[in-house]
Amino acid sequence: MKNLITLTAILMILGNISCTNQAGTEQKDDVSAISQKVLASTTELMKQKFSDLANQELMIAGIEQLAQQWRAEDGSAEEFASFCMENFAAAPEAKKMLFNKLSIAFESLWGGYNKMSVDLKKPLHLDGDPLASIDYIFGAYDPSSHLTEDLYSNKIAYITMLNFPYFTLVQKDEKASEWNRLDWAYARMGDIFTPKAPAAVKQMVADAEMRAESYIAEYNIMMGHIVNEKGVKLFPEDMKLLSHWNLRDEIKSNYAAGPDNMEKQKIIYKIMMHIVEQTIPQQVINNPEYDWAPYANTITKGGVSEEVKQKGDRRYEVLLDQFKAQKAMDKYSFANPTAILRAFDGSMQIRQEEIEKMFIEYISSPKVLKVAEMIKERLGRPLEPFDIWYDGFKSRSSISEEMLTKKTKSLYPTAQAFDKDIPAMLVKFGFPARKAEELGGAIVVEAARGSGHAWGAQSRDDFARLRTRLAAGGMDYKGFNIAVHEMGHNVEQTISMRDVDYYMLNGVPNTAFTEANAFVFQKRDLTLLGYNQKNPDQEKMTELDIFWGSYEIMGVALVDMNVWKWLYENPEATPTQLKEAVITIAKDIWNKYYSPVLGEKDTPLLAIYSHMINSPLYLANYPLGHIIEYQLEKFYAKKIWSEEVMRIYAIGNVTPQQWMLQAVGEKISTKAMLED
Repeated sequence: MKNLITLTAILMILGNISCTNQAGTEQKDDVSAISQKVLASTTELMKQKFSDLANQELMIAGIEQLAQQWRAEDGSAEEFASFCMENFAAAPEAKKMLFNKLSIAFESLWGGYNKMSVDLKKPLHLDGDPLASIDYIFGAYDPSSHLTEDLYSNKIAYITMLNFPYFTLVQKDEKASEWNRLDWAYARMGDIFTPKAPAAVKQMVADAEMRAESYIAEYNIMMGHIVNEKGVKLFPEDMKLLSHWNLRDEIKSNYAAGPDNMEKQKIIYKIMMHIVEQTIPQQVINNPEYDWAPYANTITKGGVSEEVKQKGDRRYEVLLDQFKAQKAMDKYSFANPTAILRAFDGSMQIRQEEIEKMFIEYISSPKVLKVAEMIKERLGRPLEPFDIWYDGFKSRSSISEEMLTKKTKSLYPTAQAFDKDIPAMLVKFGFPARKAEELGGAIVVEAARGSGHAWGAQSRDDFARLRTRLAAGGMDYKGFNIAVHEMGHNVEQTISMRDVDYYMLNGVPNTAFTEANAFVFQKRDLTLLGYNQKNPDQEKMTELDIFWGSYEIMGVALVDMNVWKWLYENPEATPTQLKEAVITIAKDIWNKYYSPVLGEKDTPLLAIYSHMINSPLYLANYPLGHIIEYQLEKFYAKKIWSEEVMRIYAIGNVTPQQWMLQAVGEKISTKAMLED
């Protein structure tokens, strides 16, 4: 009864918010047509008709949630009451049958629309012909944009919410100890039809996201045309690095022995500053015709100097478009009426304040200075800001990247070669041959136009897609390392889709969990190349690597979160004002938590991440993923890793803390990392 009272109170509050938000607008269909009097009378009729029902509280919750979203065009008060009486599945077997029918239908719909989106976005995502304007139009088109509207119009949404009411995150966690798998599946069915924006607003969001994706996908720096202060070119002629991912990875690779390593790192750091501050010459982006001297910020073409045309505020225009699109969603998402709430309470199912507190406690730990001193000793020099990406705790840092690239290019001259080898790679990881073949057959590898990504299936008969970037002549080591990361995503996506007991439980609680598994795969990449020698201190090196990587990405995530807080406080900001705010926020976080460790005050380095532009409010998933990764690795250390992967990812989409308890027997916490 306590849960019912809580839920009823929440719904009444949300109803008031909804009406308040829509007051004065012309969109009358956003206001519930069911009065409290009609709701009370309908509820009483239902209680009388189903007086022998074991759980009337759940029925009442469904009626209240249905009333919350019933619009005038859906029918009169009498029709509302009749709908409830006729469509409520009271008997357990009737409810289970309805659940099964809905599950089959939703899998068909979501799976089909996902396949359409994959096909329409192929020109943008895959390496191929030059892009035309029609490619961008189709790439931004969301085939499912009217699906939710249709499911409300034909009342499938109403049948669903009546019989499978929504539970808050608090309620799910409270119920976790008593729910069985079917209860969890019913609860996930109840998550589907919370209020959503109309098709036009959803399309606005899709357009903004696609513009941001396209902007970032073509943001390549031609490293063979970068010159230092002496006019010397340090990088291979054909090297092309995508910002920020490849730039960062090039810094990491230069911790291994090689010529001009530190000078290369410093010049990449300078390039990053130009990108964040938007002082980068417009002419040098994705263009091999110009030589660029980042320190002087001058360019030449054919040896002749030209005037620099700076990018201005374009980076921040793109981000501002993302904010405006999300702001348009707010009034339709009154359960989570800001993009911040939707990202954390909604998608991550963990409050933003909790995440921020966890991150600040971590990066403020005295352990950070101790690890920094170890890095300083290993490098034999004072630390620089770019040492935030120190990569020397990985075993591969002592192995020549040139040698590794020679091997990966030989093994994987094409994306198809990597595709064909996935079963063999999984067997090397310890997966049974039959399971390795099954997983390999469920993953399709394709050459990416941008940095690459993993795109999961939405139905059990479809494939997970691994998009990976190939260098000239084949897959270089950087590309291989990232491809193994994406393969980790694909393995999780396939197991959590095909091996769960109920379709509605497919997936994992949030993207931090799939990132954690991808990290676990990625760090084992050298095993796939035949480097199996074990360093007796490797376990400690692994702990240090995770620790330092978490320290880095937590600061980036804090910048991302605080930028969006600023946007909500300043919704009328211009791109220039946003740029200034981002730089200020990045500098403030750096000065407080990073400058005492890495030196140099007032650097906006933490704002370089491209995710802030094309995937806002996603970055917190990475450090949370590191925390989960660490807990998983400690658990795997005493187990057979591949067997546990297969078990754990079949848990599916329960709440984060419940997933972690079932996986390793403890809740999500940084305590173990900081203690070690």
